[in-house]
Amino acid sequence: MLEIGSVIDGKYKILNKIGQGGMSVVYLAMNERANKQWAIKEVRKEGISDANFEVIKQGLVAEVDMLKKLNHPHLPSIIDVIDGDGSFLIVMDYIEGVSLNKKLKESGPLSQDDVIKWGKQLCDVLGYLHSRKRPIIYRDMKPANVMLKPDGNVMLIDFGTAREFKAGSNADDTQCLGTRGYAAPEQYGGAGQTDARTDIFCLGATLYHLVTGHNPSEYPYEMYPIRQFNPTLSSGLESIILKCTRKNPDERYQSCAELLYALEHYQDFDIETIKKQNIRWRSFISVTLASLIMFGGSIGFKIKDDKDIQWSYDTNLLHAVSHEDFPNLKTAAEIFPKRIDPYKKALDLISADSKFTTQEHTALISSLLDPSSDLIDRLKDGSDSYYKFCYDLAIAYFFYYENELSGIANCQRWFDEAAKSPVFTNQVDGEDYSMSDIEIRNAKTLKTLSAAVAGRIGKTTGQSLPSGTAVTDIGAEDSATGSVKYSEKDYWNDLVSITNLEFFSQANSVTKQRVYSWILTSMKTDFDKLINVYGIAKTDILAVKDRALVDLNSQLSGMSPSEDPESTYQRIKNLISQYEVVDNSWR
Repeated sequence: MLEIGSVIDGKYKILNKIGQGGMSVVYLAMNERANKQWAIKEVRKEGISDANFEVIKQGLVAEVDMLKKLNHPHLPSIIDVIDGDGSFLIVMDYIEGVSLNKKLKESGPLSQDDVIKWGKQLCDVLGYLHSRKRPIIYRDMKPANVMLKPDGNVMLIDFGTAREFKAGSNADDTQCLGTRGYAAPEQYGGAGQTDARTDIFCLGATLYHLVTGHNPSEYPYEMYPIRQFNPTLSSGLESIILKCTRKNPDERYQSCAELLYALEHYQDFDIETIKKQNIRWRSFISVTLASLIMFGGSIGFKIKDDKDIQWSYDTNLLHAVSHEDFPNLKTAAEIFPKRIDPYKKALDLISADSKFTTQEHTALISSLLDPSSDLIDRLKDGSDSYYKFCYDLAIAYFFYYENELSGIANCQRWFDEAAKSPVFTNQVDGEDYSMSDIEIRNAKTLKTLSAAVAGRIGKTTGQSLPSGTAVTDIGAEDSATGSVKYSEKDYWNDLVSITNLEFFSQANSVTKQRVYSWILTSMKTDFDKLINVYGIAKTDILAVKDRALVDLNSQLSGMSPSEDPESTYQRIKNLISQYEVVDNSWR
């Protein structure tokens, strides 16, 4: 270490130590001839092998060479380089002030206005770096590398992990560089090449830490919506940070100029502001149209560019997907009521873990399907995509809602709606999401089948059915005509037809267990009648049984054994054993 009071290179007097990192120490020094203070960063060889020290020194030389070319009010200047025996010294501007990391430790979460101001300054300096003839990617933005000066402005320091961008470089060119929690996924190698969007991620993580006080580099290494920590924070700023920190670089801001614009207009992206804008523009359009009708004139007018509203819509969708947040889907649907994406995303969230839970049902009912709002009705007026959503939701309720009978009760309404589709194809946001003739027929069949399943479960188990559930007594005669409306053969054929549906081959284990248990019950209850009354060949019934066993065993083979009787493994194993018992009694 340098001695306090010593003079380096005949002109820099060491005054005191002002900072220390893992491999370096920073000193405050005075050039007594020029009567000016400088910072001297020392990297020593002690404890480091010759090879490793050479690598470190090369990185520092690259940092120095890079900074020497730069001139920006939020960057320090390099003054001198001294390559001594066993050490490497860099003389640079002394930045008076404290790091934002220290400021956080002293004060906790920092003022939103200050954070936005600093964010714009850091965005400006990153944009400057990215705009060089050979763009410079900083890659280690974090509060510890940002100095807050007495005048309230910030300086970006420590370029140890920065590099000049080379298009087409190997994807792992920056493996393991950056700081965990702040670093973008692509900085760990194998997830793409680092570029300007990498710095945008790091800046978003830094803003998150500054405004919430929650350190993303500490457990659980996760970033949550900032208003979970402070509900008074701007929803616009929350959306900006969420977009900055998307895992996929294509879903972030694509340039610092784009991010800077968002920070300068963050209040325009607040949810309440967007709602007011929608109301304002709807009123404007209504008044203008009324004027056109009244005066019979031809008035040309231009509606405000809705880029900001589109951005908020996209951000709410991204937030909902990354945080499984149904309220954000509702916000997106309120912005563009006739777009299907929020509803499709809801189905994606429901099916992501192969189980439709009561919590997800409650979240869905309180958001997109809120009976006190007209969101679902407005979607219905938009396109045939409404009926496709009804069909997919009904499938979810029928086949993998965790409460089987409640799922059947809920699915019936949505199968009814799906069956009303007029079957016209409409492009929704560039994607075809419309009902097919086959799905309409399936909706009608599955609605009938759900009533039969409910009747069979209620009769065999004695469970009470949810109110409003349509129930069919399989094989019962109509008192007026004496004929059977829905026979055991109808039930069997409808059950078997499920296994032939396209979605069933890719269905999760919950769905398959449910269907195969219904088929098993039908086999045990109706076997003799199916053969002797309806003439179904025994071999055909056994073929269905064999196919079920093959499918169930294939699912079991990919699972780890478990002693928990409620585990998926044990449920499948129990179902297999029941099939085998029935099989042995029939052979």
